[in-house]
Amino acid sequence: MTKVAIITGGAQGIGEAAARRLAKDGFKVAILDFNLDLAKEVADSIDGFAVKVDVSDRESFFQAVEKVVEKYGHLDVLINNAGVAPSGPLMAMRQNDLDKAYAVNAGGVLWGMQAAAEQFIKQGNGGKIINAASQAGVVGNIGIGLYGSTKFAVRGLTQTAARELAEHKITVNAYAPGSALTPMIKKSAEEISQQSGQTPDEVLDMFAKGVTLGRLAQPEDIANVISFLASEDANYITGQTIIVDGGTVFH
Repeated sequence: MTKVAIITGGAQGIGEAAARRLAKDGFKVAILDFNLDLAKEVADSIDGFAVKVDVSDRESFFQAVEKVVEKYGHLDVLINNAGVAPSGPLMAMRQNDLDKAYAVNAGGVLWGMQAAAEQFIKQGNGGKIINAASQAGVVGNIGIGLYGSTKFAVRGLTQTAARELAEHKITVNAYAPGSALTPMIKKSAEEISQQSGQTPDEVLDMFAKGVTLGRLAQPEDIANVISFLASEDANYITGQTIIVDGGTVFH
């Protein structure tokens, strides 16, 4: 039976790269994204399925998962990739920044885990949940503290869910990218440049200087790890966060 994977935020960046990699791996891929037009473009190119979703809304997430199951008949893997990246010093953050960041980055992960786990339990044969953390959710980073705090939360949710869902043969892991050349990081570089007086390219160069391998990640670098976590090779791994940052932090 062909395996089915859901990827949130799969219309661009790391999510798009992961969608293409999993399609290459033989998965049927459903792309859940707030931007349905972009999601359809990617889905059409990989013979996938696009569904509009607001991951911060529990009902929207559950309905989207139901549509995927109606389409393909079952679900094997959920990748909670969607996220937002507010930038700026902590003292500059306001209520709307906090509400949106946690609703999408932490709330979206929680609702996704609930919806996928409910389906996995119904099927009775287990499943895999893979969450997007961040290198900034392993070590605090100046200028993206609020964002990083949501990713620390993702790691906590991942560890707890791994323990709570293990009896149902569900594994829960996370990947923690460093700086990758995605639309999100380019937007963050623009925002930081406005505050620092540097150009966006100079900000990106600054990010790269802290990487042992000397370059920022390509989305495909992260997709390779997602592919591993979605595969049977990762069946005995749960509750873990794999850091994919070119050697920015070491543990």
